[in-house]
Amino acid sequence: QVQLVESGGGSVQAGGSLRLSCADSGGTDSIYAMGWFRQAPGKEREGVAAISWRGSTTYYADSVKGRFTISRDNAKNTVYLQMDSLKAEDTAVYYCGASSGRFATMLKTDYAYWGQGTQVTVSS
Repeated sequence: QVQLVESGGGSVQAGGSLRLSCADSGGTDSIYAMGWFRQAPGKEREGVAAISWRGSTTYYADSVKGRFTISRDNAKNTVYLQMDSLKAEDTAVYYCGASSGRFATMLKTDYAYWGQGTQVTVSS
C-alpha cells in the first residue's frame, strides 16, 4: 500500500528556496512515476513536475522551468522538489502523487495515490 508523506513546506521571501520531500512510508517498491502538483486557493490542482520511475525522464510546467528541479532516490522511496528563485505566485498547497504507471506524466488523472499536502507561502 502506497502511503505518501510530504515535508519541507514553509514560508519564504521571494527569491528564496525550499526543498520538498515526499516519502512512501508504505514500504512499496518504487516502480511507479511520481509527480508534484499544487493548488492555490480558488484554483484547480495543476502539475508542477513529474519524474519517471527510473528518474531518467522529467517534465516541468512552463511556469517553473529553470527554477524547480524534481529528483528521486528509489533506495529511500523518496522524491524531492528543489524550488529556487521562488515567486509570490508559487504560493500554494503542494501535493506529491504516485502514478499508476512507470512513465512520467503531468496528467493528474494518471495518479492513483496522493499525499496530504504541504503549504508553501512566498511573500513578496
